[in-house]
Amino acid sequence: MNMAKIIDGKAIAKSIREKISDEVHQLKRKYSSFKPQLAIVQVGNREDSVAYVKQKEQAAKTAGIDFVLQKKDESITANELLGLVRELNQDPSIHGVLVQLPLPEHIDEKCIIEAIDPKKDVDGFHAYNIGKLAKRRDDPLFLPCTPKGIIELLDQTGINLTSKRAVVVGRSDIVGFPIFTLLMKRNSTVTLCHSMTVNLPEIVKTAEILVVAIGKAEFIKGDWISPGSVVIDVGTNAIKDPTKKSGIRWVGDVEFSSASAVASYITPVPGGVGPMTVAMLLQNTLESAKRFLKESNECKIFTLALERLVPVPSDIDIATSQTPKPIKVLAEELGLVPNELELYGQYKAKINLSVIERLKSRKNGKYVVVTGITPTPLGEGKSTTTVGIAQALGAHLGKPSFACVRQPSQGPTFGIKGGAAGGGYAQVIPMEEFNLHLTGDIHAVTAANNLLAAAIDARMFHENTQTDKALFNRLCPAKNGVRVFAPVMLKRLQKLGIDKTDPNDLTPEEISKFVRLDIDPETITWQRVIDTNDRFLRRITIGQNSTEKGQTRSTGFDISVASECMAVLALSTSLEDLRERLGRMVVATNKAGDSSITADDLGIGGALTVLMKDAIKPNLMQTLEGTPVFVHAGPFANIAHGNSSILADKVALKLVGVECDAEGINPVEGSEEGYVITEAGFGADIGMEKFFNVKCRLSGLVPDCVVMVSTVRALKMHGGGPEVTPGNPLHETYLSENLELLEKGCINLVKHIQNARKYGLPVVVAINTFTSDTQAEHELIRKIAIEAGASDAVPSAHWALGGEGAIDLGKAIIKATNDKTEKREFKFLYDVNKPIVEKIEIIAKEMYGADGIELSEKAIEKVERYTRQGFANLPICMAKTHLSLSHDPKLKGVPTGFTVPVRDIRASVGAGFLYPLLGEMQTMPGLPTRPCFFDVDLNPETGRIYGLF
Repeated sequence: MNMAKIIDGKAIAKSIREKISDEVHQLKRKYSSFKPQLAIVQVGNREDSVAYVKQKEQAAKTAGIDFVLQKKDESITANELLGLVRELNQDPSIHGVLVQLPLPEHIDEKCIIEAIDPKKDVDGFHAYNIGKLAKRRDDPLFLPCTPKGIIELLDQTGINLTSKRAVVVGRSDIVGFPIFTLLMKRNSTVTLCHSMTVNLPEIVKTAEILVVAIGKAEFIKGDWISPGSVVIDVGTNAIKDPTKKSGIRWVGDVEFSSASAVASYITPVPGGVGPMTVAMLLQNTLESAKRFLKESNECKIFTLALERLVPVPSDIDIATSQTPKPIKVLAEELGLVPNELELYGQYKAKINLSVIERLKSRKNGKYVVVTGITPTPLGEGKSTTTVGIAQALGAHLGKPSFACVRQPSQGPTFGIKGGAAGGGYAQVIPMEEFNLHLTGDIHAVTAANNLLAAAIDARMFHENTQTDKALFNRLCPAKNGVRVFAPVMLKRLQKLGIDKTDPNDLTPEEISKFVRLDIDPETITWQRVIDTNDRFLRRITIGQNSTEKGQTRSTGFDISVASECMAVLALSTSLEDLRERLGRMVVATNKAGDSSITADDLGIGGALTVLMKDAIKPNLMQTLEGTPVFVHAGPFANIAHGNSSILADKVALKLVGVECDAEGINPVEGSEEGYVITEAGFGADIGMEKFFNVKCRLSGLVPDCVVMVSTVRALKMHGGGPEVTPGNPLHETYLSENLELLEKGCINLVKHIQNARKYGLPVVVAINTFTSDTQAEHELIRKIAIEAGASDAVPSAHWALGGEGAIDLGKAIIKATNDKTEKREFKFLYDVNKPIVEKIEIIAKEMYGADGIELSEKAIEKVERYTRQGFANLPICMAKTHLSLSHDPKLKGVPTGFTVPVRDIRASVGAGFLYPLLGEMQTMPGLPTRPCFFDVDLNPETGRIYGLF
């Protein structure tokens, strides 16, 4: 009599685990970020559970799969366990989540299993996966491990399942029903039996393939089995056996001795199905990690169709006619995971900075800065062009693309300029949310700024009205007889050279130095802010109430985006960096003139950070065509650097970046990085110069290309055309062809191209087209631009046509950024370690074309002070008019023979720059006779806003 051949599950599982290990190590070599990880939750200390978990842990580590064990006491509540499962669901480093069963009686197992993310349900027990399995033409994300292992055993043994008669005994959700379904999908004819099945032996006798999973020791006898059948015994049962040291031996649901004499193949117990279950768990975890890697790298953006009208409607009408994608959908398309997203309504969200760490192994995408020629007072469309390029690249040229723009202030939105969401068919939407409160970042900046302003005046008041002892008792009160320094106070002690941590150890002299900042009111540079244009707040007197005891002083308000807190937000590289920068902001000097007073001296740095901790996260929105946009920070473009945040650029560059090999250097074969299009405020002499010398210096990011926005209108103005005034109709000169005037004005474009080329980067000129332009005018601009050193000059009709109108511009950018023949070596304009005056002079001569600079007595005194205080090595952020290359807004074209007057120099030490003032700079705009708010209203029935532009 022939005995059945043993299906050696142990050997087959070992072979599978070795293949898994090989694949894991190959993928780790190919992708530096590939680190599959399995998390198991174990509740209680059941011996069998401990043994099973240990077995899975050892197998995972052997295969190169990271393992996390969350071991919890049996007393854990269902809600606590659900919370833990949700945490694991949201952890992007975890690819498989398994809750070891059974759970204690007070916890509903089904509820816990259903809480596991189906994408991480490597056990395959979730209703989503079981339901997908049950559908004939559908596949689950994961197959349950034991049934999957059974099929693998049959395949490895060479059993052809097609047309075979199969009988499954047992209908559990874990084994019986899934294996019944899998056999059906493999074209077997399957009978499912259970405890209520009659004539079971007769049915079993019909089986060519028999799978038994009922949990009853040796229930199926050999005489039930058809000769030559294949028997898969899933059962694992302990029976008493005094011959064994343990007193038990393990048997299956089939009586092995009699069945093996009849069957052709049979699985032993142990050593049959059991080892396969663990191998399939590892395989599922590997497949999950591969799926997460693929989804993370795909970045497939589904674009929105534009329904364009002629003539082009108003900006608000275009914006409200488009239905945006839910921002959650856009985030998923970008490969963001749930815990990296904080929703603010349906169409905007904040992005957690943890995404930078998760994607740190990626090579950044291409980095393109959009700047412009010296504009007319109407602006030449940099924001619109930035959005148009992003739409062209992302929606029409198949390149992952991100636009990064500043958040607009509500002052200009309701004043003269209007919003800043772009225009026409190249806009950020919803534009009304973009232009109004967005996610409250400017409000956070306002709150932080004004808390610091209040702290300054309050501290001077208390120092003027209290003794050293009284101040000390209030700053370091004894609680339960014990005095302690607040952590921020230790920074001040260190600054004072006092190496003590116990308040009781301070001498009277040290107490006086510690409690008295001795602020000189004449040196206070910190003003209050509000996000509204209000000319009557430019100069005010505070402290007039009798309770302030005559301590009045003259101060004023700035607009919120002029606050150093906003510049700090834009230039911070992490939450820790934000804390340090806010703490070291200088607000005044002491009366002795030998010490600067910082926010941390006032003890307020931590509180400011708390107010701005959410503002540091970039805001995700979308264009009219559904491509992604980061809207983050809005520093003033004259007294500050006028660029969106470093962090928004960094996150975007990673999201459109590519995976690299294990060395983290070479992109994976076949991958192609996308584009980040970031805008620099005002003309290239201001925004671009600060982008390079301030923002890039602090961020460490190296741009790939400069896009220089120009218009026929602005170039004609620089050629001597009539004055352009907001609110007044354009002169006929700007509405008809005039090549002579245009050619004269192109000297401004040439100067800006030359300036950009000094940084070692290619320049693409974007000709933002108007309906009054002629082809001859565009051709003239292109000829002159290329002769000046531009890679190309391309007309772009994105305002009228959306991304389609900027396709040629997008192609020119792609070509410029991938041109291997052009030598590029990014360099800064100056060395920050040069003296302050020399750095200012370099910018004035190289960027503006000045003969030199002339410092006022006040500016000279500031140079000496800042040098003495250790601020001389900060970069320079010139505060000047945007309407001329010079300091004088009336000088158009390329002025020559002028000297730049530096009337004052101020320090934004927290932000990290010095800003010389060239002429009078207005940091609080006023409202015109007819502000934009006249046109703004809403429909009270629908809530729809109209009149914004």
